[in-house]
Amino acid sequence: MDALSGRIALVTGSSRGIGRAIALRLARAGADVAINFRARVEEARAVESQIREMGQRSAAIQADVSDGEAARRLAESVEERLGPIDILINNAGIARPRSIDEVTEQDWDESMAVNLKSCFLLTQAVLPGMRRRRWGRIVNMSSVAAQIGGVVGPHYAAAKAGVFGLTHFYASRLAKDGITVNSIAPALVDTDMVRANPNARPDIIPMGRFGAPDEVAEAAVMLATNGYITGQTINVNGGWVMS
Repeated sequence: MDALSGRIALVTGSSRGIGRAIALRLARAGADVAINFRARVEEARAVESQIREMGQRSAAIQADVSDGEAARRLAESVEERLGPIDILINNAGIARPRSIDEVTEQDWDESMAVNLKSCFLLTQAVLPGMRRRRWGRIVNMSSVAAQIGGVVGPHYAAAKAGVFGLTHFYASRLAKDGITVNSIAPALVDTDMVRANPNARPDIIPMGRFGAPDEVAEAAVMLATNGYITGQTINVNGGWVMS
């Protein structure tokens, strides 16, 4: 499959979990892929090696994408090492399970910075080039928590709901520039983040199981290859929320 041949993709938070699965799927579709990580350098290098073994170019780049200057430098580094960014997958995220009585202002600020602000920062960094070239695909990772509250806490649900608003604004403004902007709202996917959450149980899901990272990655690649879907949320949730 070479639907994305010649395209350059950046996937934030892609050393493991859903981000890793998306990066590998994009590479199989023909894209060169930049791997972003904050701390897990060995895992990021492993993904980079897998992509290169497929015959695609890759670069693993460390950056805390919740920091404006770091996000800008990340985008610049991808362009220097691989080329102009055509596809941005805003996947970096954290989930700190908290009850109503436990959640703190620090929890709130951290969740907003990593889960929402990072999407804004990276989008702003890549948009000038996408608009000049009149082609771009942006996919923002939201969550079923934005729709029903979820099992992490109010800080997480609010940040992921903000991703919907951000997606809708950019999609409405950029459609005529050849840039699509969409979101994906997974439910409980079998990742380290979900397994570490004591509130996450497969029996919550109508299908009775956690999702697989690759099932989310399939949706991301579909959005990266389709030029007529924009402003939409793709629900990959085992039937937990139906629309």
